[in-house]
Amino acid sequence: MRHRFAMFIAVAALLASKLAGTQEDHHRTAPEMLGTVEFATSCSSAVQPQFNRAVALMHSFQFGAAIDGFHTILATEPSCSNAYWGIALSSWGNPFSAGLKSPTQLEQGLKAINQAHAAPPKSPRESAYIDAVAHLYLDADHIDQHSRQLAYESAMSSVSAAYPDDNEAAIFYALALASAADPADKTYAKQLKAGAILESLFAKYPDHPGLAHYIIHTYDVPPLAGRAIAAAQRYAQIAPSTPHALHMPSHTFTRVGDWQSSIDANIASAAAARNAAQVPDELHAMDYMVYAYLQTAQDNAASHLVEAAPQSFARFDPAAPVTGAGSPAAAYFANAAIPARFLLERQAWADAAKLDPLTSPFPYTDAITYLARGLGAAHQNDRAAARSAIASLAQMRDKLTATKESYWANQVEIQRQEVSAWLAFAEGDSRGALAGMRAAAEQEDKTEKNVVTPGPLAPARELLAELLLQLNRPSEALKEFAATLTREPNRFRSLYGAAQSARLAGDLPTAQAYFRRLLMVAERADQPGRSEIAEARRWTSPPE
Repeated sequence: MRHRFAMFIAVAALLASKLAGTQEDHHRTAPEMLGTVEFATSCSSAVQPQFNRAVALMHSFQFGAAIDGFHTILATEPSCSNAYWGIALSSWGNPFSAGLKSPTQLEQGLKAINQAHAAPPKSPRESAYIDAVAHLYLDADHIDQHSRQLAYESAMSSVSAAYPDDNEAAIFYALALASAADPADKTYAKQLKAGAILESLFAKYPDHPGLAHYIIHTYDVPPLAGRAIAAAQRYAQIAPSTPHALHMPSHTFTRVGDWQSSIDANIASAAAARNAAQVPDELHAMDYMVYAYLQTAQDNAASHLVEAAPQSFARFDPAAPVTGAGSPAAAYFANAAIPARFLLERQAWADAAKLDPLTSPFPYTDAITYLARGLGAAHQNDRAAARSAIASLAQMRDKLTATKESYWANQVEIQRQEVSAWLAFAEGDSRGALAGMRAAAEQEDKTEKNVVTPGPLAPARELLAELLLQLNRPSEALKEFAATLTREPNRFRSLYGAAQSARLAGDLPTAQAYFRRLLMVAERADQPGRSEIAEARRWTSPPE
C-alpha cells in the first residue's frame, strides 16, 4: 500500500513538473494577453500604452507587475503623476482579501498619495481619482478600515457621476461597491447595484478584464452566483497571461457545484502562479482544487495535493512584496485548510484529532486546525481534547475581537459553537447539542464566506443535519441537508446525508434521487473508493 502511494506521488509530481514546463515554454513564446483597457490620462501618447497595460494588470490583481509598470512610466515621464494613483490603488491589494491591510501596504499607499499631492495631476478628473483613493490611507491610525473603504466607495461614486463617459470610473466605483458590501446584508443591495453597472459595460466591452473579473466577485454569493457564469466562462480567455484570471472562474464554478470545471481552472492557475513565483496564489488555487476533488470523491488526487502543499508553503516568504491577488493570509489559510479539509470531508475523525497545531500572524487561520482537532476529538469521545480545542478557539476569537477583526471573530465563534455542540452530544446532552448547532447554523446563515476559502471547513447546517441523524430524526435531518445544498450545491456529504435521511425516513424515491445525483457528481470518483459510492450504487441498481 505504501509503495503504491509513493508511486502515485512520484507520477503525479512528474506530471505536474511537465505541466509547469509546458506553461513556462508557452509564456516565453506566447504574446502577453491581458485584455483591452483604455484609461485616458493627460500623460504623453508615448506612455499611454504602458499606462493601459499597468491598469489591465491591476484589473487582474497583478499588483506587483502593475506597480512596476507605473514606476517605469514615472521614470521616463515624471510629470505623469496620475501613475501615483495606480501605485496607491495597487498597494491596497485585493480589496476582497481576508483581514486588515498590513502596515507595509498602508505605508506604501500613503507614500504614493503624498507624492501625487506634491506633484498634482494635470486634470481635475485625475485629481479626483487621487483624492478618492486617498480615503483608503489617510488617518488609518484613527479611522477603521471598513469606514475608510466606505469613504472610498462614496468618493468613487462622485467621480463616476462627475464623469459619466469615463468607463473606468464606473468600473472602479462598482468594484468599490462590491468589496465594501456587508456580508450580513442578505438583500445584496450593493452587489446588485455593482453588477448592473458591470454587466451593462461588459455587453459593450467583452474583452475588458476588470468587467469579467469583478462580475465574478460581485456575484460570489449563493443566490447570485448563476449570474456570473458567462463572465466566468470568458475571463480566462480575456487575460490568460495572469494566474488570477485562470483561477477566478473557479469561484463561480464552486458556487454552482461545477467541480470538474473548478479543478481544471485551478490546475492551470496553480501552474501559472508557480511560474510567476506567486506562492499565495498557488496555494489558494490548490485549496480550491482540494475542495473540488473531495466533493467528487477523487481522494487520491486530493491526497497528492495534501502532500505537495507543504513543499509549496516552504517557498513562501511572508516578508516578500505582494505581487499577485493572494495576500500572505491566503498562504497561511491554505496551508492550514488543505490538510483539515482532507480529513473533515472524509470524516477521518481520529486523524483530525491528531492534526498538529499551526501558528501564523492570523488567528483565524490557526483556528482551522483547532476546529478539525475539536470535531475529531468530540467524535472520538475524547472530551478533554475537545474542551482544549474549544478553549483555543475562544482565545483566538477574543484576539480577533481585540484587533477589531469582527468578521473573523464571528467566523471563529461559529467554529467554537460547532465543536461545543458535538462535545455536548458526546457528553449525552442531546438538547444542548441541538440548541448549540442550531445557533451556529443560524449565525452562519447570516454571513457569507470570505473569498479566501472555497467553502466552510464544515458547514454548520450540514453538521446540524448529521447530528439529527445521530439522534434518529431523519425527516428533520433531510430538511437541513436540503437547506445546505441550496447554499452549497453538490456537496458530497450533504448529498449522501440527504439520501441516507430519506431512506431512513422511508422515502425511497427521494433517497434514490439523491443517490443518483451523488453518483453523477462523483462520476470520476476513485475506484473502489468511498463506501458511500458503493452504497449509492446498491440503492440505485435495478433489482435482479
